[in-house]
Amino acid sequence: MNTFNIYLAGVGGQGIGLISEIMLRAADHAGLNALGVDTHGLAQRGGIVSSHIRIGDNIHSPLVSKHSANLVISLERHEALRAAADYLGSGGTLVYYDTSWQPLPVRLKKAAEIKAEQLEEYCRKGSFKLYAVHHADLPDPRMQNIALLAEVCKNRLVSSLTADNYRAAMHDLMSGGMLQSNIELFDRLLDK
Repeated sequence: MNTFNIYLAGVGGQGIGLISEIMLRAADHAGLNALGVDTHGLAQRGGIVSSHIRIGDNIHSPLVSKHSANLVISLERHEALRAAADYLGSGGTLVYYDTSWQPLPVRLKKAAEIKAEQLEEYCRKGSFKLYAVHHADLPDPRMQNIALLAEVCKNRLVSSLTADNYRAAMHDLMSGGMLQSNIELFDRLLDK
């Protein structure tokens, strides 16, 4: 299999670590070679959190090089634009959750808030595919990562992974009510 690079970005508390681990374990359930690494930084204080995942036969490092990601997944608009500009490779795809966790410069009114139209323009100019995700009816805002996972699965953005692979990974990582509510949301959004 050719190498497939995924870069995930968000803000501490949004669930980047969970979605990253689900994707890694899904690759394992599919019988694929995959490496991944998380960088947490100031995650507990609302700082940037990112994950790198590489899937393929001849990978020796988990780090995705700049401008080589086939897929960038982000849990908010500011990090989506930053991650796309730094990591998205030619012909790549950006999937992001359409919400804003305002970074400090925006809160201090030293920078403007990123709008969805700016991401659309950036992707149009770069000939990138774009999927903006927003569900006003999520049972819990902490489930935005599962909403993104469902979008990735529904559109076969990682073509070698199936819904069953993702479900098996969720079973590895969660239990009880948390597992049940996340599986139910995942399945409901796949059918939308």
